[in-house]
Amino acid sequence: MELSGSSALVVGGAGGFGAATVRRLHAAGARVVIADLQEENGKALAAELGENALFVHTDVTSEESVDAAIASAVEMGPLRANVIVHGGPAAGKRIVNRAGEPYPVATFRRTVEIFLVGTYHVLSKAAAAMSRNEPLDSGQRGVVITTASIAGFEGQVGQSDYSAAKAGVIGMTLTAARDLAPAGVRVMCIAPGVFFTPAYGSMTREEAEARFGNNIPNPKRLGEPDEYARLALSIVDNDYLNGTTIRIDGAQRFNI
Repeated sequence: MELSGSSALVVGGAGGFGAATVRRLHAAGARVVIADLQEENGKALAAELGENALFVHTDVTSEESVDAAIASAVEMGPLRANVIVHGGPAAGKRIVNRAGEPYPVATFRRTVEIFLVGTYHVLSKAAAAMSRNEPLDSGQRGVVITTASIAGFEGQVGQSDYSAAKAGVIGMTLTAARDLAPAGVRVMCIAPGVFFTPAYGSMTREEAEARFGNNIPNPKRLGEPDEYARLALSIVDNDYLNGTTIRIDGAQRFNI
C-alpha cells in the first residue's frame, strides 16, 4: 500500500515498539499521528521528525479521545494505516495467592479493558474512517495492525489477565479481517516475544540479556523494537497479508 500523501495512526506511538514504527512509517512517506498518554516522549518524537508528525494525547478507554486522534489523522490525509501497540498494566499475580486470596476481578477486568477492549475500540473506529477512503487501484482502503504477545498463546504464571486479553486480540484478527473485507480494509496482528523496550525501566541491556536472552533459540538475544517496526511496514506494503497473526520471537516459546 502506497503511504505517500496518506496518514498513519500509531496508538502507543511514544513507546518502544510504537516510536520505532512511527519512524518507519514517517520515512515511508506517511503523515503520522503519534497517539499516546506519554506527552513528553510523544511531543519529543514529533519534534524530532518535524513536518508530517503530530502528537495527540490519547486514552484508548475514552471514546472521545480515540475519536480525536482519528480525526487528527484524517485531517492530515486519508487514513491508510493504523498500528495499535499501546501498553498497559501487567500485575504478574497468580489467580490465587499463597494466602488463599483470589486475584481481584476488578484488576483482571481493567487489564482486559485496556488491552482487548481498547484494541477493538481503536480498530473499529479506524476501520470506519478507512471505509470512507477512495479505494486505491488495488481496491484497498487501509490496514489495521494490532499487537498481541506470545503470552496470548502460552501465558506464563501470573499472566491470567494479560494472556487472556492478548489471546482475545489474536482471536479477533480473522473475524475482523472477514468483517472488513467488503470495505477493503485488512487486519493483521503481530505477536512479539521478548524485546528490549523502555518497559525494562532501569535495567540495562546487558542485564536484560543475561536474564532473558538464553531462553531465546535463535538469534540468542532480545528483540529490537525496529524489528517489530520493519515487520509492521512489511504488512502495510503487502496487500496479501490479511487475517492472521505473525509471531516475531526468535522461535521462543514460553514455558512454566
